[in-house]
Amino acid sequence: MSSVTPIRFTGTFHSAFAVNGPGCAGCRDGEELGFDFSYAYQPIVDLDNNTIFAHEALVRGPEGEPASSVLGRVTDDNRYRFDQACRRKAIEGAADIGLSQRLSINFLPNAIYQPEVCIRTTLEAARQHDFPVERIIFEATEGDRVEDAARLAAILRYYQRSGFLTAIDDFGAGYAGLTLLAEFQPDIIKLDMALVRNIDSSVPRQAIVKGLMRTCSDLGIQVIAEGIETLAERDFFYNEGVRLMQGYLFSKPAFQSPGSINPSSWV
Repeated sequence: MSSVTPIRFTGTFHSAFAVNGPGCAGCRDGEELGFDFSYAYQPIVDLDNNTIFAHEALVRGPEGEPASSVLGRVTDDNRYRFDQACRRKAIEGAADIGLSQRLSINFLPNAIYQPEVCIRTTLEAARQHDFPVERIIFEATEGDRVEDAARLAAILRYYQRSGFLTAIDDFGAGYAGLTLLAEFQPDIIKLDMALVRNIDSSVPRQAIVKGLMRTCSDLGIQVIAEGIETLAERDFFYNEGVRLMQGYLFSKPAFQSPGSINPSSWV
């Protein structure tokens, strides 16, 4: 994978309000983001029919550097511009490499001022690149800790009403817990990797995950087990009824078209 040239997004990134008119403070300035980044895409697989359910867009440096090299440059001053650039460029990159499945985009909850206004960049990018809104999943990421579960729930609820799928990432860690789930029921939760790791040999992890899965089943929420690295982890979740999984066992994040991924190697 190191020989593959990443998709680079360069140039000037403007806030939605630089195009769409006045709005809240912090959204109007149209300043440059000031740094470049690329995207890799990692499949979320459906083991019931050996297909790709979705791809998660993962931020990387302009030469494929780790996400930390980019996220470390996000500040309170550029958080909104970065969030908006991520949305547009994730869709642009997915269209460029011909993704036909769902696209999962992480967003920063603390970058959202008014959901109905901040969503405009996403809608415009989807229209411009002919990417159906119903194939976009918005993941609330743990990288932007939110103490106000009610506010995050309101943002996700608006996205859901707008036709997007919604997901809570790293469920079971940080803010992504039962309090948030009581406020809002997303379409998907992604179990935190700390719960997934070595679950086949951890009775406490097994008990916690089984309880979460029963709750999600009662609420009609799909579960994704992310960070799957071993056959034993895969088999535990599959035997417990989880069909959607993500992790290095299936594919590392890649910059190229998903055509090189072989579903037959998953089982």
